This record gives sequence, structure tokens and C-alpha cells, in this order.
Amino acid sequence: MEANLGAPRIEEFGEISDRYDVILCDVWGVLHNGVRAWTPAWRALAAAREQGKAVVLITNAPRPKGPVSEQLASLGIPDSAYDDIVTSGDVTRTLIRQNARRIFHIGPERDESLYDGLDVEMVEEREASSVVCTGFYDDETEEPGDYAEMLQRLRARDLPFICANPDIVVERGDRLVYCAGALARDYGQLGGRTLIAGKPHRPIYDEALARASKALGREADPERTLAIGDGLTTDVKGAMDYGLDLLFITEGIHAREYGEPGNPDPEKLARFLGDFGARPVATMLKLR
Repeated sequence: MEANLGAPRIEEFGEISDRYDVILCDVWGVLHNGVRAWTPAWRALAAAREQGKAVVLITNAPRPKGPVSEQLASLGIPDSAYDDIVTSGDVTRTLIRQNARRIFHIGPERDESLYDGLDVEMVEEREASSVVCTGFYDDETEEPGDYAEMLQRLRARDLPFICANPDIVVERGDRLVYCAGALARDYGQLGGRTLIAGKPHRPIYDEALARASKALGREADPERTLAIGDGLTTDVKGAMDYGLDLLFITEGIHAREYGEPGNPDPEKLARFLGDFGARPVATMLKLR
């Protein structure tokens, strides 16, 4: 049975890849789960590159491209699988340049490479003129409710809240952990002003298409560009808003919402995507 208004479930990426010159592929949830890489996925991308396609990884990681490429290499994903990487951290640096000087940072120390080379000062909460959130201080143990009082204090001062990772949750191994997007969501619900450039927002797609054009040696055509992802409010919405075709990976953060992991129910999947207004060109259990 076809899932969602004529979108077939495919088994091999090669079934549809000939339609496209550019592939914009999500990272966390498609290429790896934070612990293990999915080898058939990166091999599928490497094969697409061998056919002359431009492959740009597009991720909501709050760190710049360099640390992300190092993480991919540590998981066994070679740079032959992609032409370039665009991170939410990369495009968030522009927001920081435009909107922040004295920063209160919410997130782990490992994300502080985000500020390398920027003319900013890291200060305590009471001294800040803006907030930059890259994640939770300890995403292994903390939940959004642990930040409720802090967010209320920040909102009382009407500080702009720059979110470097719009994801609400990501998979880490077999569990879900909260990301900066969960705190941006809560801050917005308090009436606070949030600034976001990563998926699903346009800046990260503009940058990804620019880098794809460089890899191709000509201007990338959005009509011959395919987005691949598993997140409804990030990958799916971003592709929809930008007018890109989408390959939806079902074995991701939403897997339990339309069946058992590894065995999506076609009717539930069709309803899940249809309720969001999503019409992917195809669905796939895992990229391969």
C-alpha cells in the first residue's frame, strides 16, 4: 500500500535518485543515531556523488562544520560521502554577529566552538544582553521543566533568545534526548523573542543550496533538489516551506507514532504525514 497520497515506499535510493542533481541530507537520524553510523546510508550518498550529484549534509547541530565533520569521521562516515556540510551552528553565527555581544550561554562547554572568531563576551546571566542556547547543560539527566525558572527570569528582562539547534529531541542510541529547540519553544510560549536560522528556517537552506552550487560548478536548481530527513517540524517542514522534494525516512524520531520501529503501518504513516500536509515523493525505512 502506498503511504500518503501516492508516495511509495522504496527500498533503494537509486529508485529515485536519477531525478535529482542535488541531495540535501539530514545527519542525526539518517546517517547516525549519535552512537552508531548507518553504513548503507553513507554508501548511498557516496554512490550519488560518483554519479555527479552534489551532496550537502544539512544538520541542526549547534557547532560549526569542523567539529561535525570530526564527529562523522569518528563514527566511520568518510568525507567521500558528501561535498559539504551546513550546520545550524554555521548560520547561527550570523544571528550572533547581528544580535549579540554580551552572551549568556545555555548549553555544554563542547558547543563553545560556536563562538570562535566572533566578537562576543561570555557573561553571567545577570550581565547578559542576549541568550544563546546550544542545548541543555546535561541532556542525559535534564528536562525542559528544569529550566522553567531560568526562562521566566530571562523573559522578565525581555532578552532575545538565539537558538542554535531547533531540534526538540534527537535519538541517542535507543533513547530520545532534549535539544535547544525545546527551550526555545518554551521561551516562545512565555512570549519571548526567539531567533532561529537552522531547519526548518530558510537561512540554512539558502546556504546549503549555495554550497551545492559550488560543488556542481553551476547554480543548483531547487526543482532538481531532494531533501532527505526524518523530523516532521524540521526536515519535513523545511523542505515544504522551501518547495523541495522530500524523501521521508520512517525509522527516525517519529517511528513509534505510526507503528513499531522497523515496521511502520502504512495507514498510520499516511495519516501522520497527511495530517501535517506533507507529500513526500517517497518514504524509506532507512536510507540505503
